[in-house]
Amino acid sequence: MVRFSIERDDELILHRSDELRDFFVLSPCVWDEDGRYHALLRVVNPADNPREKVSRIFYAAGRSPIEFEMDDQPTLEAGPAQDDRDGCEDPTLASRHGIYHVYYTGWNQARLGGDLLLATGRDIHNLQKRGPVFPDISRFRNPKEATIACVPDGSWRLFFEFAEDGKSKIGMASAPKLDGPWTFGAPPFDARPQMWDCWHLSTGPVSTADPQRPVMFYNGSDRDARWSIGWIEFDSTFNEIRARSHEPVITPPAQPERADFTQITFAASALDEGQHVGLYYSVADRVMRRALLKRT
Repeated sequence: MVRFSIERDDELILHRSDELRDFFVLSPCVWDEDGRYHALLRVVNPADNPREKVSRIFYAAGRSPIEFEMDDQPTLEAGPAQDDRDGCEDPTLASRHGIYHVYYTGWNQARLGGDLLLATGRDIHNLQKRGPVFPDISRFRNPKEATIACVPDGSWRLFFEFAEDGKSKIGMASAPKLDGPWTFGAPPFDARPQMWDCWHLSTGPVSTADPQRPVMFYNGSDRDARWSIGWIEFDSTFNEIRARSHEPVITPPAQPERADFTQITFAASALDEGQHVGLYYSVADRVMRRALLKRT
């Protein structure tokens, strides 16, 4: 059974302009390319009225695995379409043949709902919005939080969070190409009664260091909405579960730093680094961190 231990855990260092100093930054989607680190970040303006908070997606260039320089202007911003007129959230990136595919959640405040959207381009600073990933989402309410993975036969799996029965659950779709068309399958796994992930589930990044035994770091919560991060191991096609963590790898602090901090740790992206995995995550929707996990 795959197991992970934390060797170190660092808060990300983010350099940004004075105009963006007080903005909330979370959901770090980090990748390495051409020997450098890169990131897409969810950035939210502070406001007393929640309706006035608008998420945007910014690019940041890495100085190291934990230090980044954020652009002054967003790569993806809200609108003008109804799908994301009130916010762009939770970026996930995959690339093929020199084209970036950025899956993100679009928010519409009027209907208090989100949708899973796609933007593509050869330049991360010049992405074209493609609209909803799924033409028909009547089967799922508020699909969001995408995770994308390629399987050995060259096809793709797209995991996403959706709402059902008052809970967050995880759905899965398959496609022959990165941009679809997607065919829905059965949910890959369920919440477990009487355990740390007994209520809500949400997608997290996939490690494919061993393509025959990929591992997803997923987010789960109890009835009190205390979110922790665990892992689940699949076969190469994501159709069979091989193993699943009995305890979470990362938990929120027992005593939050501030009274307004929520008890949430949420995995956003992961990089395979030999015998280690660099797991990027947010704490309380306020602090971004990177845990260096060793496979044991």
